[in-house]
Amino acid sequence: MADVAARFAGIVGVGNLLSGNEVGEDYAHDESLTCEPHKPAYVAKPGSAEEVAALLVAAAEHAVPVTARGSGSGLSGAARPREDGLLISFERMNAVLEIDTANQVAVVQPGVTLAQLDAETAVAGLAYTVYPGELSASVGGTVGTNAGGMRAVKYGVTRNNVVGLQAVLPTGEIIRTGGRTSKVATGYDLTQLIIGSEGTLALATEVIVKLYPRLPYGATLLAPFGDLDQVMQAVPPILASGLAPNILEYVDNLTMAAISYNEKLSLGVPDEVRDATQAYLVVGLENRDSDRLDGDVERAGELLSELGATDVYVLDGGSARKLIEAREKAFWTAKSVGADDVIDVVVPRSEMPAFLARVRELATAAEAGALGCGHAGDGNVHLGIFCKDPEKRYRLLRDIFADGMARGGAISGEHGIGQSRKQHFLELEDPAKVALMRRVKQAFDPTDILNPGVLFG
Repeated sequence: MADVAARFAGIVGVGNLLSGNEVGEDYAHDESLTCEPHKPAYVAKPGSAEEVAALLVAAAEHAVPVTARGSGSGLSGAARPREDGLLISFERMNAVLEIDTANQVAVVQPGVTLAQLDAETAVAGLAYTVYPGELSASVGGTVGTNAGGMRAVKYGVTRNNVVGLQAVLPTGEIIRTGGRTSKVATGYDLTQLIIGSEGTLALATEVIVKLYPRLPYGATLLAPFGDLDQVMQAVPPILASGLAPNILEYVDNLTMAAISYNEKLSLGVPDEVRDATQAYLVVGLENRDSDRLDGDVERAGELLSELGATDVYVLDGGSARKLIEAREKAFWTAKSVGADDVIDVVVPRSEMPAFLARVRELATAAEAGALGCGHAGDGNVHLGIFCKDPEKRYRLLRDIFADGMARGGAISGEHGIGQSRKQHFLELEDPAKVALMRRVKQAFDPTDILNPGVLFG
């Protein structure tokens, strides 16, 4: 171990290599509720792609498993290291290298946080529109999981907003994929293959992201409904209306009560309306012109009323901001009230009413709870699962995942498989697809050092 540590220290510098008792507890986990922490044998903090490449070559020579870490805010255990492994932390590679206004892209290192990128793009009147709910998340981490978030209904997820990468292969080769162009039809799209691969194929060391004009005017509408199915059935007409919401979220009544209490929200909903509400629809609108925004707000209010909303509240700026922030922190709310797991099944949005009804049936049969909120605009259902018995919870999750997949959906819409979902993934996914993924993994990582235990076990 001393020889291996000396080799790693020689690459990144003694001050940027931790081992043994020097490794802090924070490096042992991400935010998964079900993966026990593992302290790695080594933590290296590289400062360049060349140092990352040298670390991977050394790790392969010594058969040391490698896990990449950005901010550690993931929810699937993909950033939990091996106890005998090397954790590569990108905390030093945290520079916004360029904001290219002509091509409307930014070039960033993987350790840049979304909050940092948002602040720097704002100066240019632009925005990176992937907001997965935790602005301390790193860009590299969102690439690894193909993160989405509330604004995906309008702007798409990470893979729709990353146009190029610099990446290091486990062999130590440094490659560039994509670029600053909006389209490529030359060979395999390696950019898209690496996005969402959860650190199992290559490590991104630069990311080129799309930027959009930062629209100056916005409004948030809150619509309570007496029936959850009405909320789900309202989504297609809203999306077909041409209003182009940038946020379209549902929140069930218990989750709304919890986040309102935790964040001390006052939304102006009368008690009698709140007591008769099963779920809420949150609609965000934006525009470059205030008069046009006012017209969109009026039309949205009329449409929501036609679709069965009990009432429609246009939130003031402070209340709207607090509600969106509280919704983005829904995971922390679920954690604080004792959820045993949090899942993010995605189904075609037309299937959401039937899927949620089936989830309620399955949870009742298992004597468990399944509460939450989600991205109504793209069918991504976020549920806090309350079920203490591990075996009973495993069966409940298997049944929920299987039902979602049978409806044309997937186990995860944005959190990823990681280590927390891999057994369900291997049991329920098409074996031919899993076998093909294994062959892709073998082609990229012949010595199997990158995140072993993620996806495949």
